[in-house]
Amino acid sequence: MTLSTQPYKGARDFYPEDKRLQKYLFASLRKSVEKYGYEEYDAPILESLDLYLAKTGEEIVNEQTYTFTDRGGRQVAIRPEMTPTVSRMVAARRQELAYPLRWYSIPNLWRYERPQRGRLREHWQLNVDIFGIESEQAELEIISVANQVFKDLGAKPDMYQIKLNSRQLMDAIFTDYLGLDDAEAHSVAKLVDRMHKLEHAAFVAQLDAAISPSKRESGLTEKILAILAAKKLTDLPQEVQQHASSRLLQTVLDDLVAAGIGNAVFDISVMRGFDYYTGIVFEIFDTHPDNNRSMMGGGRYDGLVGLFGVEPVPTVGFGLGDATLANFVELHHLLPKLPTETAAYVAVLDGADVPTASKIIREFRDEGVNLAVGRYGRKLQEHFKAAEKKGIEQLIILGQKELDDNQLVLKNLATGQEERHGMTRIASLLQDHRRA
Repeated sequence: MTLSTQPYKGARDFYPEDKRLQKYLFASLRKSVEKYGYEEYDAPILESLDLYLAKTGEEIVNEQTYTFTDRGGRQVAIRPEMTPTVSRMVAARRQELAYPLRWYSIPNLWRYERPQRGRLREHWQLNVDIFGIESEQAELEIISVANQVFKDLGAKPDMYQIKLNSRQLMDAIFTDYLGLDDAEAHSVAKLVDRMHKLEHAAFVAQLDAAISPSKRESGLTEKILAILAAKKLTDLPQEVQQHASSRLLQTVLDDLVAAGIGNAVFDISVMRGFDYYTGIVFEIFDTHPDNNRSMMGGGRYDGLVGLFGVEPVPTVGFGLGDATLANFVELHHLLPKLPTETAAYVAVLDGADVPTASKIIREFRDEGVNLAVGRYGRKLQEHFKAAEKKGIEQLIILGQKELDDNQLVLKNLATGQEERHGMTRIASLLQDHRRA
C-alpha cells in the first residue's frame, strides 16, 4: 500500500513559509491583547466529554466533537473550543484569583465539520476573556480589544464591521413579545442564527415548522419576519425598545462610538450558536465581497463558571480563528514581506580550513546572527541555488583566501552586489538588513 502524502482531511501541514505567517499573526495577536493587560494561559488538549455536554450545544457535542473512550473507561473529547476549559480553570481557583481577571490563549482546537474556506477541522483560535465585571464596561473593553487586533494588523474600519445583538433581548422578544414557548423559542433562535445561510423561502418554511399551527394561523410568522427586518434598535416595536436589555445594548453601541469605534452596528440575526451566552453577543464580519462572512464572535456568559459548583463569575469573551484571520489579511493585502528567520547562508568552499571557518560561524551566532551552513565541498553555484531555494537573500563566502585575509565576502543574491569586510562589520550589516 502506498501511503498518502496528504495531511488528515481538514488539517494542515505547516511548511516553514506557512509557519512564518502563523508566527507573525500570533505575535501581533499577543501584542494587541497584552496592551490591555491580558495574560496568556493554556490547558490540556483533552477534556472530559461532560464538560461540553453541560453547556456547549447539542450540534457541537453530537456532530462536531472528536470523542473516544480512554483505557480507563473515561469519555474524553479533543477540545472543540476553549470557553468551557477556561471556565473550569477559573472555577478551580475561584477564591484565589484577583478580579477582574484578564486571560487569553491561542489553543489548537478540533471540530469534525465539513472543511471549507476559513473553516477547518483543526485550527488555532485566539480566545480573550475578562472575568469579574458585571457592567457593560466588560463588553466595551472586550470589543475594544477585538477592534485593536484588526487595527494593529493594519486594517481600516471599512474593511470589517462589528455586529452586536443581545440574547436577553431576543429571549424577551421570543417569549414576552411573541409568546413562544421554550421549545419554540429555542428552535427559532437556532434558525435565526443561520438565517443568512438559507434562501428566504426555505427560512420561512422552517420558521413555520418551528411554531405551532395555531400560532401560524394567527399570523405569528409574519410578525417574526417583521421583527427580523429591523436594521436598528429604533426599528423594533416600542414595547421591545423599552426592555432593559435593549437600552443596555444601545448604551454599549453609543459607548463604542464615543471610544472611536464607528463601525459597530446592531444586527438582530447575530445569535451565536452556543447555549451558554446570557447577554450581549457580537461578531466581526469581513466586508470584502470575496469573504463577506463572520470572522470571529463572542459575548457575555455569566453562568458557565457556576456549573462547577462555585459562585458564578460574570464573564465576557471572544474567539478568533487563525484561518479566517489569514484569509482577511491576505484579501486586504495587509501582509508585510515575511522573510526567513535565517539572516545568511554560509558557503564554506572546498579547501577552506573547516575548524577556522567553524570558529567564525560560532562568532556570528554569538553576535545574534542566524546562519545556515551549506554542505562542505559544494561548488559555489550549488550554494547559490540552495540559498535561493530557501529564500535566503544574503550569502557569506568562506574560502581559504577569505580566512587568511580575514576579509569575508557578503553577496546579496537579489542584487548581485558583493562586499568584503571583517566578521564584525558583516554581522552589523546583516543585523541592519534584518531590521530594515
